[in-house]
Amino acid sequence: MTNAMESHKLLDPSELGTKEYWDNAYSRELLNYAEDTEDEGTIWFAESNAEDAILGQLSRLEEDGYLRRHERIASESESHAEQRPITASRFVDLGTGNGHLLFALEEEDDDGESWSGEKVGVDYSETSIQLAKRIAAQKGTESIRFDQWDLLNSQPGDWLGSGFDMALDKGTFDAISLMPLAEGNDVHPCTTYRSKVVPLIKPGCFLCITSCNWTKDELLGWLAPADGELELYSEAKYPTFTFGGQTGQSIVTLVLRKKNSF
Repeated sequence: MTNAMESHKLLDPSELGTKEYWDNAYSRELLNYAEDTEDEGTIWFAESNAEDAILGQLSRLEEDGYLRRHERIASESESHAEQRPITASRFVDLGTGNGHLLFALEEEDDDGESWSGEKVGVDYSETSIQLAKRIAAQKGTESIRFDQWDLLNSQPGDWLGSGFDMALDKGTFDAISLMPLAEGNDVHPCTTYRSKVVPLIKPGCFLCITSCNWTKDELLGWLAPADGELELYSEAKYPTFTFGGQTGQSIVTLVLRKKNSF
């Protein structure tokens, strides 16, 4: 695994890669929310309209026939047998924070449509989960399940079920990439991330990941190597900027598909 680490750019560890930092951050947001329920906390990448970009990618997958907003009955051509229900797509939000991305899925878009399937938000910070649950209760959307889960170090709970059609990550891989490497451990947390996330996703289904720490090629290097379980399906487009003769964008959103053979 050391050679694999040496083939990647590594980021310097930061307090943003520690559980203590996030527990303290969400404790403050809990206090703020108790005083003002209009203050739901930080919406990560709001300045880049990342959630709109993510929702756009989900709509594209629906148009391509891979995701379903609502349960429906299979047609005869699909089942060749007794008609049966096809369930709405299941979502898991990794590092859910205040749950804002899942709440956005519950909201109706310009066409009056929302995503009605099961939604699970997980985070290793207990104060994060407390905040998300309180916001859900205030909104009347308690059907979303929020659970504390340490992605890198724990096994999934019963919320895993048969797996998810879509795993969402808005900044969690970024935080993991800032974790210090444990003494005596030569497996980088970014490598552990991939091994933990892939089993959550049904074969042929998706991970949508948003990052400001990594370029497209760097994300693909970590998460979708040529011989790996994931492959690039699509990329969201953001405004670009040019600096020093190089053109790029400050944020990246990729949709990766789990190969059917895994």
